[in-house]
Parts: sequence; C-alpha cells; structure tokens
Amino acid sequence: MNTSELLVDAFGRIRGGVQEVLGGLHPDVLSFSPGPRSNSIAWLVWHLTRVQDDHVASAAGSDQVWISAGFAERFGLPFEPRATGYGQRPEEAAEMKVSSTELLLDYHEAVYRASVAYLGQLGESDLDRIVDRSWSPPVSLGVRLVSVVEDGLQHVGQAAYLRGLAGRG
Repeated sequence: MNTSELLVDAFGRIRGGVQEVLGGLHPDVLSFSPGPRSNSIAWLVWHLTRVQDDHVASAAGSDQVWISAGFAERFGLPFEPRATGYGQRPEEAAEMKVSSTELLLDYHEAVYRASVAYLGQLGESDLDRIVDRSWSPPVSLGVRLVSVVEDGLQHVGQAAYLRGLAGRG
C-alpha cells in the first residue's frame, strides 16, 4: 500500500461512518443532542465535513466544495460562508438546522470525492511540504491530513453515539 492508498482508505473510513450514521435517519433526529450545550448529530457531521473541505482544499490550492458547489446556499445556515464550526459557542452551534439527511450526505460525498481526487495524486515526499506556518513547529501536509482524519473519526463516532442515545432511526 502506498501513501496515497493509505490516505484514501482513511478518508473512506470517515465516509463510511457518515453514511452509517445518517443512513435511514429520520430528519427530526438530526437536531438531537443530549443537552443544551451539546452538539447535534447534524452539527457534528456538518463540522467534520467542513473541516475536511477547508483543510484539503487549502492544501490542494482549490476552492472549497461548500462554496464552489453551492452548498452554503443550499444549507442556508446563519454562519459566515467560510465558517467550519471551529470555535463556535454552543448557542451558535444550536442554530444548525438541516432539512434532510440527504443534504448532509450529498455535501459529505462531494467533499469526499474532491478529497480523494487530491489524495490520489500524492506521493510520500509531498507529505513533508509545509502547509501552515502559523504553528510552532510549522504544520506539514502529512500532519494536517492525519489531523483531519482524527477529527473526522472522532466526530463521526460522537454522531453515532448520539444516534444510539436518540434511540430512533
């Protein structure tokens, strides 16, 4: 297995988790959260997808799918178009309202496809390229991609847990 195949597999695991969490889920359950300061299923899936979209597009030097494919308009959220959910207060996250599981699935699938197109062309030497100098030490592409995978898997696990707590499909 080469570097590209490894990364595609890792991002595919996030995709599979998102499909499992949202598959057959009634839209009313998207807003479920166990408490007023907890994130909802919809917010968790949206956030993990926004972070992946933002970070991979930045690394690839391409446009974010959220903006270029019109998802910002389709979702109609009360957030700035470039918002990813990072640093949002609970009151802001609670404003997340999504009309259908299909919309979240469509957005995640579009981001997954854009990500895989980029990841498929990477070689091992690409992972050392510095993509963010605002941190000390500066962040390499490899570290950034592992961070995206970690964030995505954590949040999809949280969403799966919430689906189980909701007790409804």
